[in-house]
Amino acid sequence: MSKRKKQEWLKETLELKENHNWKSKPGTRIFVAGRGAVRFDVPNNWHFEPDVNSFRFTDKKPPDNDCGLEVSFNLLPPGEWSEFPLIPLLKQVVDEDSRNPIDKGEIIQLKRQTARIVWTEFNFIDPQEQREAYSRICIGLGSNVQCLITFEYWADDGERFTPVWDTVMETLVLGLFISDPRTGFARPD
Repeated sequence: MSKRKKQEWLKETLELKENHNWKSKPGTRIFVAGRGAVRFDVPNNWHFEPDVNSFRFTDKKPPDNDCGLEVSFNLLPPGEWSEFPLIPLLKQVVDEDSRNPIDKGEIIQLKRQTARIVWTEFNFIDPQEQREAYSRICIGLGSNVQCLITFEYWADDGERFTPVWDTVMETLVLGLFISDPRTGFARPD
């Protein structure tokens, strides 16, 4: 059996150019993966951890965190993805969740210029803590990019964390690739 080597990430800090195009909501910072494959705003004081196949944000450094926001993405081959059945896929993901959802929310659809986004939520009892928690799941598809975003938090923290999810959904952009991260301007097609 082969062991997967953990992905090594290099952190590099770049000075933004004076006329840069990066703009985020107040109190947030911009997260960009894959040179623009996925982009959204997150609270500027949240802890960030890259993983092998995903990126994770938490309100505090684990194990003291009360929530977790995780994103992964795939670059898809060129093709016609506009008819891909996102809603049935999302329903299947929730129905097959091993935590036995107590209650399932409605499926919300968002349309952007180049993307289709669906998301829903459900609540469950955390098996370790024996506490009610919420899980929100988003699947996005656009510009030959597919993303999966999950967000989990304790039920009694809903008022505090629902605005974070709303910001992520409002600012989510797929497949707007950036030529120079110091400027934030998209590459021409």
